[in-house]
Amino acid sequence: MKKKIKVGIPRAFLYYRYYILWKNFFEMIGCNIVLSPNTDSDIVKVGNSLSVDESCLPSKIYLGHISYLSDKCDYILVPRIYSYGRKKRVCVKFNGIYDVVNNLFSNIKILDYNIDNLKFRYELFGFVKMGLRLNKNISMTYIICATNLKIIFRIIYAYIVGSIRQYKYNKTLILKQNKIMRSNRLKILIVSHPYIVYDKYLSSNIINYLKDEDIDLLYSDRMNRKEAIYYAEEESNTLYFLYSKENIGSAFYYKDVVDGIIFLSAFPCGTDSLVNELAIRKLKNIPCINIILDDSTSTSGLYTRLESFVDIIKVRHDNG
Repeated sequence: MKKKIKVGIPRAFLYYRYYILWKNFFEMIGCNIVLSPNTDSDIVKVGNSLSVDESCLPSKIYLGHISYLSDKCDYILVPRIYSYGRKKRVCVKFNGIYDVVNNLFSNIKILDYNIDNLKFRYELFGFVKMGLRLNKNISMTYIICATNLKIIFRIIYAYIVGSIRQYKYNKTLILKQNKIMRSNRLKILIVSHPYIVYDKYLSSNIINYLKDEDIDLLYSDRMNRKEAIYYAEEESNTLYFLYSKENIGSAFYYKDVVDGIIFLSAFPCGTDSLVNELAIRKLKNIPCINIILDDSTSTSGLYTRLESFVDIIKVRHDNG
């Protein structure tokens, strides 16, 4: 029996945005998925040792996950994202992380796809290229033959199915959040990148504390992305990075239905330090707090800030 190729996926960065797509695509073309574990202190320690001091904490964590997977799979997925179109560029770390991994880990095979719509490098083409690389039966020189065309169509089909399932999953989250939005309970919006708020090592203390206080939580990534971008550009037409637009656009969209907003970022993220400050200055008549996390954030100090913030919004909520 032919051994299945093992594709490693780091549980960091874009994992929290694209995992459903990745999982369905690779499994449908006959690969096994190897996931790194949830972030822990050991992964952070290894990531720190591999990074320069100026790297943001999520970048360091990502390298820790890569290191964990380096001897456990045949390939490791490291996408390179530059632009989704005009005025839709992303932070340079998503473009440069491929080169960082390639230079640091000479013992691994990197599986990558490039997205740069401005140069006609589309997501679909990247997935087809990955599928062809993983299928050892395809000769790139003689690709136009009946058998190979069937394989190509199967790869495209796997991508389409994965994209649809990712879309349905995202839509389910949006619908659930819309129900929460209409409740009369105390509500707080968490404005943060998915790779921060859903990484339990980084955010579990905050999320668990708020849930223990019987507060409903809304998340910035659980709304229609096009709508979020529209609201962000209404407030500022000079915003540069797409993911930042999606983040703060949600703050302006939800500001009238939540009791408070928590901006959550990781040190030393340059984009968040600018964008979050812009949003806080523009948001009026709603309590906001900006929390910056690093690998030495004090739990006691964090709880003190959260307790004060929650007390404020509870008083405002009780007073109507």
